[in-house]
Amino acid sequence: MALSPELLALAHYLAGEFDNREQALAEPVWYVHLRLWQRPVPLFTKDSLTLFAEQANIIYLDKPYRQRIIRLQQSHPQAPIQAQYYMPKDPKAVSGGGSNPDLLNTLTPEQLELLPGCILTVTHEKLASNRYEFSACPPPNTPCCFTYLGNTVQVELGFKATPEEFLSYDKGIDQGTGKATWGAILGPYRYSKRQEFRF
Repeated sequence: MALSPELLALAHYLAGEFDNREQALAEPVWYVHLRLWQRPVPLFTKDSLTLFAEQANIIYLDKPYRQRIIRLQQSHPQAPIQAQYYMPKDPKAVSGGGSNPDLLNTLTPEQLELLPGCILTVTHEKLASNRYEFSACPPPNTPCCFTYLGNTVQVELGFKATPEEFLSYDKGIDQGTGKATWGAILGPYRYSKRQEFRF
């Protein structure tokens, strides 16, 4: 299936190495200085483009965490883009794949767990010729929950993307209170793209 120009642009915007240095320096009490990798991987190639994502505290780059897979797809070129999240069944096996892509060469769909409620609908605004701003939000009443290390985890996902910047609205949610406990509690993490990764 032919991929739409919008889906191709979104994948291009998301693929890269990012950090939030300026934000962390301006507001160190609220924002940890993070590095984020979103690296293309050759999975689900017939109808979508897929990225491996992980992040690390800039002080502990050798201890990346939150390994996840983001599959960008459309049912047809005029349909909304969707970002479907997956989790590696063995996160340790691909830990460090953001900075060392050789670790991702043997990754297969069978090694991933589909997270059914962890899906975003992506809308876009055209800013100029071949330039967009993308916004991704979860469908109403669709909590993103999964089991990790024997515990049920709930995450509220969301992002915005332009060619130069990636804003992450991801938050961990306390299921008892419904309140955010980590992540973009006071507003998005504002990542600037430092390096391009090509599909």
